[in-house]
Amino acid sequence: MREYRYVVDSDGRIFHDGSEIIDPPTLRFFLRAMQRTPDGRYLAICQGEKNWFEARDTPFVVQRLVCDERDGQLTDIDLEFAGGLREALDPTTLHVENGYLYCLTRHATFRARFGRAALQSLAAHLVEGENGWALVVGGERNPIRESRPQAG
Repeated sequence: MREYRYVVDSDGRIFHDGSEIIDPPTLRFFLRAMQRTPDGRYLAICQGEKNWFEARDTPFVVQRLVCDERDGQLTDIDLEFAGGLREALDPTTLHVENGYLYCLTRHATFRARFGRAALQSLAAHLVEGENGWALVVGGERNPIRESRPQAG
């Protein structure tokens, strides 16, 4: 079985042998097929080939947000990853870890870190209260909790 190695940078861009992978269908496939091996590495198998991914903390980096608003109120947020892969944000999973904002993605099986542009978009929708920051979506206040580092 052939094996390939990829590096995911802090902005969620994927590189192979120093060249950035820019084909959207390939990027979406990699993120959809991504799995975590028992030893903690990231792997996507494609046509019998193993594609290994090395990331600083997670290969899932939110690059952009798509926000829906009605009557001046935020109703939904979609996360956009490399290749334009989109998934709805579960705001109850927002947490800060080592100064970075994360949420859970892929049916809560992976952590996703917010990239700079996504974080700037989200900041406009944050509110501060006596217990810290929160994101209000659909009229519900979702506290952003502080957490200890975790694998994934």
